[in-house]
Amino acid sequence: MQLARVVGSVVATRKEASLQGLTLLVVKPLDEEGRETGNALVAADAVGAGPDEVVLIAAGSSARQTGTTDKRPVDAVVMAIVDSWNVGDAVKYKK
Repeated sequence: MQLARVVGSVVATRKEASLQGLTLLVVKPLDEEGRETGNALVAADAVGAGPDEVVLIAAGSSARQTGTTDKRPVDAVVMAIVDSWNVGDAVKYKK
């Protein structure tokens, strides 16, 4: 699992039939301090995340193990919306 921030969405009117009904979001991975790191990626949304929300994503074969993405050709999934996180005694994020 990886922390990420929702930075956009993808609209694709023509796509593989098994992707019908999926919401696709552009997310940027975050480090433990909440700074964006790495490249943006597209993730299928399994939880109804919105713009600027901090989320947990899973990638690879784990991305196909949610009820929303089972047996669908996805490489990344948004599987949780983060309410808060701490590192040691420090609150790094609170919604």
